Amino acid sequence: MTKFSYKSKLTKSDQEELLMDFCDSLSLIKNSREAAQFLKDLLSPQEVEMLAKRIKIAELLLSGWSYKRIIDYLKVGEGKVARISEWLKLTGDGYRLITVRLKEKRKERIKSEDKLIPKEGVQRIEEIYPIRFWPKLLIEGLIKNSKIKNKNKILESLEELKLKPQLFRQIEKEFNNFK
Repeated sequence: MTKFSYKSKLTKSDQEELLMDFCDSLSLIKNSREAAQFLKDLLSPQEVEMLAKRIKIAELLLSGWSYKRIIDYLKVGEGKVARISEWLKLTGDGYRLITVRLKEKRKERIKSEDKLIPKEGVQRIEEIYPIRFWPKLLIEGLIKNSKIKNKNKILESLEELKLKPQLFRQIEKEFNNFK
């Protein structure tokens, strides 16, 4: 974030009015595209990444991840994770609200992406090329037959895998070795 003087030259009421205008500006954003446009104008790429990491740290802490796991996953310092953990202990209402809504938004996005390919088409491809889909079929079977606690662990692991493209390249390479 930009460096600024801690001693404000504005009156308390002017500060409150600025804050309310800023909050109103955020509430006027209608969708993700508008949010991206606004953030691009408002913040540097590093600031956007920093804020996005704060939200993700809060989400992961609320999901029960350890400090070490978060630090390794997001490449952040222990102090940042500790600071956000402390905010969550003191209040964290905003973080909690946003993380719940983010999970709902992700589910909606996945549902809309699933509608792009007709189910019959996907099933037909899986029937013709079952070897290409064994990880998906295996995971679906594990999730279907698991208890809730284990389902959450599996889903967390899958979320972590999304950001590990080198693992996917290795798996693909192994698949290609069997051709």
